[in-house]
Amino acid sequence: MTGVENGTPPHIAFVATNSITQGEQVAQLWPVLFHRLKTEIAFAHSTFVWPGRAGVHCVIVGLARAGEEPPEKRLFSYIDGKGDPIETRHGALTAYLFDAKEADRHLVVKEEGRPINGAPRIVSGSQPIDGGHFIFSATERASFLASEPGAKSYLRPYIGTEEYLNDGKRWILAIQKAAPAQLRSLPLVKQRLQLVREYRRRSKRVATLAIADSPASYNVTVIPECPFLVIPEVSSENREYVPIGWLEPPTIPSNKLRLLPNATLWHFGVLTSRMHMAWLGDIGGRLESRYQYGIGVVYNTFPWPEAGPAQLKKIEALAQAVLNARALPTNATSSLADLYDPNTMPKELRDAHRALDLAVDKLYRARPFGSDRERVEHLFPLYEALVQPTSAAPRANRRTARRTARRDVADTE
Repeated sequence: MTGVENGTPPHIAFVATNSITQGEQVAQLWPVLFHRLKTEIAFAHSTFVWPGRAGVHCVIVGLARAGEEPPEKRLFSYIDGKGDPIETRHGALTAYLFDAKEADRHLVVKEEGRPINGAPRIVSGSQPIDGGHFIFSATERASFLASEPGAKSYLRPYIGTEEYLNDGKRWILAIQKAAPAQLRSLPLVKQRLQLVREYRRRSKRVATLAIADSPASYNVTVIPECPFLVIPEVSSENREYVPIGWLEPPTIPSNKLRLLPNATLWHFGVLTSRMHMAWLGDIGGRLESRYQYGIGVVYNTFPWPEAGPAQLKKIEALAQAVLNARALPTNATSSLADLYDPNTMPKELRDAHRALDLAVDKLYRARPFGSDRERVEHLFPLYEALVQPTSAAPRANRRTARRTARRDVADTE
């Protein structure tokens, strides 16, 4: 079997979808394998595309009994999941199939309900659970207003991932603050309310049944009153960066967007950097092969860098340069999907991102990073320092991680 060390074979090897090495499943599976079953990773093949039409993304993992694993763990990595692998050897591999470095090899990133990194909270957008009766395409909106012109002030732009990335248009009825007398004067709106009530009453979901008699309310209501930063829930794995940016009222974001109200250029700069993309790519889950941005696993756990006033100002200037590149006359009419397609991404936008990447990288350490894997291997001990009360790592390792973090940041001052 490829990857087995002569004389020290793993006791089991298996093929699985790569979901077992990403996202929420890691914290559910690997503590059982490491602690309850007392096994260690002996070798692994990181994500590759299984031959055939299905294009399933897989991993191969070899496990040995704790204490019987080879001293060097062989890792076979694939470029874009295809072709021949590149072999590297490591003292220990994490459940995410990268080098544990100074961190505890058994450490897994657990979903957090709130940021553990000092960052402001982000939330998902509105979720109406309306059976589609509150939501309108451009054609449906025009037809509806032709018969019910008084509803115009209650129809607001409704943006999810698809609309945000591709400049799509949808609208949603937002009548939470409308007086009953106003609603009674709008018969087609009343009809929509009745349809929503009936839709919810047919549900088998207890939470949906509970809001059936309040049809004007959404299941989750998030209606920002100031400009807000948005991150698509799902983004193509082919993009170098998840396209994030700002929206503003009267737009209502859907639950397919993550949003950060009152965000600054500092927040934008760090979140759109390669460092954050590395954390998303290796720690976050995937929908099929696409990036899936989880608040609890990705955002709430990401180890943010420290920055002095001069560094903060530099990051903000470089973040603004990214926005300026998007707004150039040749780019302003293109959608974010166009701008961030790897084959059509404008040079000035890519250059602006790379300048920002370099500056954010230097907040973590002076020595350049050679790859996203190096970045996430550097972040892992910093994450361990954030969760040290629940970490299984020896105290000496945690002290080393904290000293490394302080030294690397100091090197950039």
